[in-house]
Amino acid sequence: MNRAAGAAATVALAPLSKNALAGGTVRPALQGRFLTHVSVVRVNQIEVTPSRAIGEDEAADNSPDQIRSRREAFLRGSPHGKMTWAISWLALNDTRKEYKDARRLLASYHERYGDEITFIPGGYFAPMFDTRENIRATIHKSLQLISEMVGNRYRPECLVAGFMDADNQRFLATEEGIHVCQGQIWSQHGIDNGDGDGGICYPYYPSREHYLKPAQGPGDFIDCVCLDGWTCDFLAARRNGFEGGFNSRMGVGPIETVGNLGEQNGRNEMMATTAMHFDQGYALNGFGWVTGIWEVSIHHDKDLAWWLQAVSSRWPDTQVLSEGAFGMEWRKHTPSNASLNYRFDAKGTGAPGSEKELEIRWFMNREFRLALLRDWKTESPEMVIDFTRYDMPAQEPQRLQREWSLMNVLNQKGTRSQDKPMRLGQLPPDCQRLIYKRYPDLKKLN
Repeated sequence: MNRAAGAAATVALAPLSKNALAGGTVRPALQGRFLTHVSVVRVNQIEVTPSRAIGEDEAADNSPDQIRSRREAFLRGSPHGKMTWAISWLALNDTRKEYKDARRLLASYHERYGDEITFIPGGYFAPMFDTRENIRATIHKSLQLISEMVGNRYRPECLVAGFMDADNQRFLATEEGIHVCQGQIWSQHGIDNGDGDGGICYPYYPSREHYLKPAQGPGDFIDCVCLDGWTCDFLAARRNGFEGGFNSRMGVGPIETVGNLGEQNGRNEMMATTAMHFDQGYALNGFGWVTGIWEVSIHHDKDLAWWLQAVSSRWPDTQVLSEGAFGMEWRKHTPSNASLNYRFDAKGTGAPGSEKELEIRWFMNREFRLALLRDWKTESPEMVIDFTRYDMPAQEPQRLQREWSLMNVLNQKGTRSQDKPMRLGQLPPDCQRLIYKRYPDLKKLN
């Protein structure tokens, strides 16, 4: 099964001098370079429900020795960093000695390093395979088991979920006291066991209508920071699955980079896409974030150590935080979606599917996301390849299905007949007004 971790594009939170809060308190916008890493411990490859699994039995690749190897690699790469461990339902309940030892080992990592230990429901795809009610019950039981496993009334700050519906993200905040959820896999479509394109790839508060829609105001606000799972190369991510022989999930993940491209080319891709966040993105907006989830079973420990060391050497101020700590830090600085103004500007890296001559610009805010693509070498005009409105009603699926995307006006994947690149001036007039109100400089593209 292909796994993604990625990085890619110039990304940033537009700086604000103040965020106004109730009572007159003000807080500055979040600034800095941040990296989060999640390692998954499981029994079966995709445990879609507590009683059903898809794929291979991976028990041998989730041994205590392999978990120890992963933590040692992380320590070599980031001696003072903290990571998040996500453990599956079967791994939490397996009675074999190896898994009992593995659980004790994870608990010791929280005590020794301050690592976060949390639950991953559904093998990334819980809403695609189980009802909201069953998912909720499994999450509640598993969080209790983790508290018992770690001891001292431990409680994680986040849930790692791959995909998670809006109602259960609200449940996390209101019933479980957890305000961070890795709840979407940005741009994923036509790959693995679930589709979810249409959202924002940096932190936001989801709407009660749809997990990919940023809350528009107090009426639909969920106080749970929704995080992406894999930062991907934006040129590759515009593709649908493996169309054209490319991998749409290529970024900083080891399967799509080192595994597919070889060590040297793969590591070059990992660093080139990381630099798009931590160089240009940071310079523009003062905020950059790279994230990924690596299963323990895929090994690649030496690549993790190498990447973390390279990041630390090039950007020594990078903060390597647990998933929950990063989400809570963003929440502390950002009380609502009103100030969201994420901008991306990336040129292809030259890796397969990331054409060196192409440049993509993304604009993401509470009302919409917009993507413009051009050939910068020929100076061709920018074409709109995605315009997704968040100010329109949205609804999640009410039955079990793999398609959980949010698509309306125009989508980057090109899977519908209407998804044809066009000039800004060819969008409907109401869409143009919405865009130019927020980004008046884009009028010149007409």
